[in-house]
Formats: sequence, structure tokens, C-alpha cells
Amino acid sequence: MSDLALPAAAAPRRRRTTLPLGVALAAAWIVLMLLVALGADWLRPYGITALDLRARLLPPVGFGGSVHHLLGTDELGRDVLSRLIVSIRISLLIAFCATVIAAVLGTTLGFLAAHFRGLAEQAVLMLIDFQASMPFLILALAVLAFFGNSLTLFVCLMGLYGWERHARIARGLAIAATAQGYAAAVRQLGASPLRVYLRHVLPNIASTLIVSATLSFPEIVLLESGLSFLGLGVQPPMTSLGNMVGYGREYLTRAPWILLAPSATVVLTTLAVSMLGDWLRDRLDPTLA
Repeated sequence: MSDLALPAAAAPRRRRTTLPLGVALAAAWIVLMLLVALGADWLRPYGITALDLRARLLPPVGFGGSVHHLLGTDELGRDVLSRLIVSIRISLLIAFCATVIAAVLGTTLGFLAAHFRGLAEQAVLMLIDFQASMPFLILALAVLAFFGNSLTLFVCLMGLYGWERHARIARGLAIAATAQGYAAAVRQLGASPLRVYLRHVLPNIASTLIVSATLSFPEIVLLESGLSFLGLGVQPPMTSLGNMVGYGREYLTRAPWILLAPSATVVLTTLAVSMLGDWLRDRLDPTLA
């Protein structure tokens, strides 16, 4: 009887650990984008500034174009595929760095608020409320218009997006961890507050913070694309997905392939990261049944 019960008990476990088809496709797309970003210098067939005025506005292959330009060319004869490959690397790099900055800043402030409480906690909560109430796009437009468009400033500015979400999560989970007693027990053994939070509290809440970061990543990709589309993000000769869409909008009726390729990449990448983040939330978030 017990032998017959084993497969039935193991079946639900197999169902829980099976990766859904949509999530598997999303993960495959993310891996593909990462490989393209890492190998951009070897994958791109031409330089992103290489001009060929004789082949300007050439359509993609299969639509009257040439095999030398698989996705066609833009208004200056630059290869769309080469620019797309480099744009993927730049956009993913900006989004990744900004997500890390937001996560580190938010987690640090959340831990400070949970540790010191009192006035320090009230100050952090006021900053969180101010950040949540301020339209970030307007703030970004003002900062970039006033200070210029350097890539370092742009990445740091993107890193300020969404940090309040990480701060709220880190503060709440750190307070809960302290209430459970194990953090206080380690502190009574002589561990410093820094060691308590980094070695004992952070590993226990890391899964929730990772899920929060995966949900913030596609928002930063869209924000970067929007600012670059408006001309306040990545500047020429460098290129990004939003930058390509911004330049291609002027040729939407004559050469739609200039913006269709980066637009589709933005949509598929944000969708893939969102799907993977939702799946990770269901798997790792301890507050969900």
C-alpha cells in the first residue's frame, strides 16, 4: 500500500517543479539577449557608424533587400542589424546597472530604518513617500535637461527609479526578522550590526528582494527607451533600443523596419522578464501560498 502511495505523493511535487512553457520561452529569450549583449562585438556584421549612402533605406532580406543587410538599412545606410545588436547591449547594461543601484540603495536605507528606528526611520519613510509621489519621468527630464546627457549621469538617474520599493520591502522584512528573535540572538553573541544584517538577515530576505528586482528591471528598460526616444537618453554616436525607435519614427511610412526591430525587442524583453519575475514570485515569495 505504501509503495502505491509513493508515486501519488511525488506527482504534485513534479508538477510544482515543472517549468511552464511560457516561462521556459521567456527564460530562453532572456538568455538569447544576454548572449547577444555579451558577444555584440563579434556578432555585429558592420560598425554602428559605418555609412553606405548607396544602400540607404534598403528593406530587409525577403522584402526586396540584400543578404548583406538582413534587417535592412536606415536613412544613412547604416546596418539595422548591427545597430540592433549594440543597442541590446547598451540598453541591457543600463537597465542592469540601474536595477543594482536601486536595489542596493533601497536595501541599505531599509536596513538603516529598521535598525535605528525613531528619527532615522521617519526620515527614510519621508524620502520614500516623496519619491513615490514625484512623477519620475518629469524629474528625469528636468535633471537631464539641466545637467546634460552623460552616460554615467543617465545610469545613476535610472538607479533612482524604484529604490523606494526595495526600501519598503527591506525595512519590513528586517523588522520581521528582528521580531523572530534570531537576529537579536546573534547580536547578543557579540556580532556587529553590519554582520547581523549582511550575514543573517539579508540571506533570509534575498529571495523577496530578487523578485522585486526582476519586476523593476522591465520598468527601467521601458523608462530608458522612453527617455532615449525623446532624445534625452543615450546620445549619438552611441545607440540604444529607444534611440533607434526615436530615429526611426521619422521614416515610419517609408521604412518601418528601422523601428520595428528595436520596438519588438523592447516588447519581447520586458514581457519575458515580467513573466520570469512573476514565476519567481510564485516560487520564492514566502508570503504567497
